[in-house]
Amino acid sequence: MKAAAVEIVRVLRERGHQGYLVGGCVRDLLLGREPADYDVSTDATPEQVMRIFPQTYEVGAQFGVVLVPVGSALPLSEDEALSSLEKRDAAKHAGAIEVATFRSDGAYTDGRHPDAVQYTRDPKEDVQRRDFTINGLMLDPLDGERVLDYVGGQQDLRARLVRTIGSPQRRFGEDKLRMLRAVRFAARFDYRIDDDTFKAIRALAPKIAQVSRERVRDELTKMLTEGHASSAFELLDASGLLHEVLPEVEKMKGVEQPPQYHPEGDVWIHTLLLLRMLQAGCSRTLAWGALLHDVGKPPTFRVAPDRIRFDGHVEVGTRMAEEICSRLRFSNDDTEQIAALVANHLKFADVKKMKESTLKRFLRLPKFDEHMELHRIDCLGSHGMLDLYEFTAEKLRTLPAEEIRPAPLLTGNDLIAAGYRPGPRFKEMLAAVEDGQLEGTLRDKESAMEFVRREFPSDPES
Repeated sequence: MKAAAVEIVRVLRERGHQGYLVGGCVRDLLLGREPADYDVSTDATPEQVMRIFPQTYEVGAQFGVVLVPVGSALPLSEDEALSSLEKRDAAKHAGAIEVATFRSDGAYTDGRHPDAVQYTRDPKEDVQRRDFTINGLMLDPLDGERVLDYVGGQQDLRARLVRTIGSPQRRFGEDKLRMLRAVRFAARFDYRIDDDTFKAIRALAPKIAQVSRERVRDELTKMLTEGHASSAFELLDASGLLHEVLPEVEKMKGVEQPPQYHPEGDVWIHTLLLLRMLQAGCSRTLAWGALLHDVGKPPTFRVAPDRIRFDGHVEVGTRMAEEICSRLRFSNDDTEQIAALVANHLKFADVKKMKESTLKRFLRLPKFDEHMELHRIDCLGSHGMLDLYEFTAEKLRTLPAEEIRPAPLLTGNDLIAAGYRPGPRFKEMLAAVEDGQLEGTLRDKESAMEFVRREFPSDPES
């Protein structure tokens, strides 16, 4: 990707324009990290860029932004339901370089986009509109990788500091999502947030409600999956943003747990310990499952004569997780998996006592590897015992796949051929046959049909 971005800069220069690498890719290169993508900044207008590079994606030309595909970049989706931001992200993920014209921005009435932009030929003027100093650096790849720093970004990289360019109130007023981005960058790089910047976040935190739920969801997901989730959520809490975006999680603080099972402390501390164990690049559903697995404990907390109890917290937590996913506009598939992680996380306590049929049905849950990993870090974040995890892992290793998910011995058509009338009873009959099959008592079609005739001797609907 770097070679493609440098080539775009070279072509722009050959056509008489300025061109630099800019933003996060420069920051990452200076930190010795591999950038996820590359952006180019130029004094060429969008129309000029599109003439120089005919195969471009117009996803933000009104703001001076076009995307230039490179290599095997995929065509941009024509789905009109996608926002320009989603289309841009999809194209960049497919291998496109964002090329933005130097500009200064007008007011941000909608709290996201400038009402108007004014193109400029001055790169110094362009970086003044960007969010943080560490993201406001330019690099000339054709001149010994010379860095253009008009905002003190290199100094803040050395000081390990996240600081807005100019007034924090103005930067956050332009786009409230930048408050969440400040937290994410500070956690990702283990940096401190500048005092004035942090004060502004605390003062403006309630205004995060003006940001679309999808953008909030995506920023939180990045925090959870970049390998520094625990630090990010501690900062979210300290900044007041957690109260605004996930009040259900904030309520975990101070909710005591029975020390014999949770010597580590309250529900909040336990959850932070799980977040600390999430690896960079983990799936978003596992990450959200870890965050929300005990979200039902605060509303179900009670002190019983024998110990602290959370009666029904799994059922309550599953409903709460579904509500949170709905509020943040998760896809149906992601919602289903996150809710399943919450709903099933305590079932590991019974794996040694389960009937074979129950255990095999448990093992064939979709994405069972995520259930396993959630159970593992749940144990390590509390009592530390992994005997049930190891028992389950051994079952997965030793049970053949065809025993866990065998082909059905009977179908509805077989029942109809045997004289049974289709109806709700079919589900009960087929489930009973599958139980016997999973338990190993029914091994062929003949024994299964004999079992049905014996256990269901007459069809009340006939």
